[in-house]
Amino acid sequence: MDNTGITYPRLSTAAMRQKAREAGNDPFVMLMPTDDPVVIPASSIHRMWQALDMSGSPFAYSDYLDRDGSLYRLTDYTEGSIRDDFDFGKVVMIRTDAMVEALIDLEDDYVAAGWYDLRLTMTRLRGLPVHIPEPLYSIDEQAESMTEEKHFAYVDPRNRKSQIEMERVATRHLRSIGADVSPLDRVEIDLDSGDFATEASVIIPVRNRRRTIADAVHSALSQEAPFDFNVIVVDNRSTDGTRDILTAIAATDPRLIVLDTYGYGKNAPGIGGCWNIALTDSRCGRFAVQLDSDDLYSSPATLSRIVDTFRTENCAMVIGSYTLTDIDGNVLPPGLIDHAEWTDENGANNALRINGLGAPRAFFTPVARDIGFPDVCYGEDYAMGLAVSRRHKIGRIYDELYLCRRWEDNTDHALSHERVNTNNMYKDFLRTIEINIRKRYQQ
Repeated sequence: MDNTGITYPRLSTAAMRQKAREAGNDPFVMLMPTDDPVVIPASSIHRMWQALDMSGSPFAYSDYLDRDGSLYRLTDYTEGSIRDDFDFGKVVMIRTDAMVEALIDLEDDYVAAGWYDLRLTMTRLRGLPVHIPEPLYSIDEQAESMTEEKHFAYVDPRNRKSQIEMERVATRHLRSIGADVSPLDRVEIDLDSGDFATEASVIIPVRNRRRTIADAVHSALSQEAPFDFNVIVVDNRSTDGTRDILTAIAATDPRLIVLDTYGYGKNAPGIGGCWNIALTDSRCGRFAVQLDSDDLYSSPATLSRIVDTFRTENCAMVIGSYTLTDIDGNVLPPGLIDHAEWTDENGANNALRINGLGAPRAFFTPVARDIGFPDVCYGEDYAMGLAVSRRHKIGRIYDELYLCRRWEDNTDHALSHERVNTNNMYKDFLRTIEINIRKRYQQ
């Protein structure tokens, strides 16, 4: 039990060992990771075993039917699928011999991370699992949708004890496959290299945010700092009057620079592409600091605090902490998101386990220009953070700097299961690429 009061009877190392003992001479073990009532016919059990037998994989999982009969599609497992919340559905079939072999290799007993430890170990020893894209069972209750509280569960302080277990498991896995990085691997940077018109730029990509863009821009322009800074907004072909609002503000404050994406072909770029446009503009400052078009800095000292951290810690990226609020600033649970799972010693490894690195994010512009953002609208910041952490120090600020406002027009508000799958697959792709790059560095 961790300090949320949640027990993990099916997920502990002890439970995994008990399952193996109960299997005896049976060729497979059936694991039910959740309490959801499952209906699985004998023919489906045979099909899962057939898939295991033909593929040689250590374990198998399949799609299933919700209570209303709709198909619940899962995603394929890749080398980068090392996040601890990977969705295997409600039924996993494990080869008994693969399970026993992996249990012998385990080094620790965990309360919450037993299944996580076992499945990563099996993938190291026996290869990747097989996903059967067929609905082989059904559940008697509707699958839960992704709520705000579930979305941020991995950074909820109440889950800290279980998260520490997960980090230990993920770190051992990366070390075992030669993909871990150490502070000793870092490349030093010269923060005074290059010529820049200003010390810092606040970067705001925007598309159709008439309701919130003025708040965001004024939040940036109201920063109090002992250095010159500007605000670069990249308007991605807004059609709702956002551009008129920006033009009016720019007429009164020359620090606001408004760029657009009309010169980049018929298809508008993603958020990552907008970032690249801002970064490569000659007016971009030495440090490029993120602000989303519907969020706010929580203090006039935010920008100064970030730049001070760059200078005192000589880092290539700085990540702050934010408070989750509604559109009116009322705090939403779990409140402050400080990503305390990041440590200077192991944050670069733990970053591969989790789904985000925090906000606001800020970059030493020459490093960000050299790496470049992928031109997508989801995960572009995560991709940049992984790449920076591989070779450079990332500074962390664990105090609130930012208000992340949740409202009905957020791009990640009330996502469908299909969209969640797409997002997860993309981040697993990023992790796979990153793991292979880190392996080459170690070699």
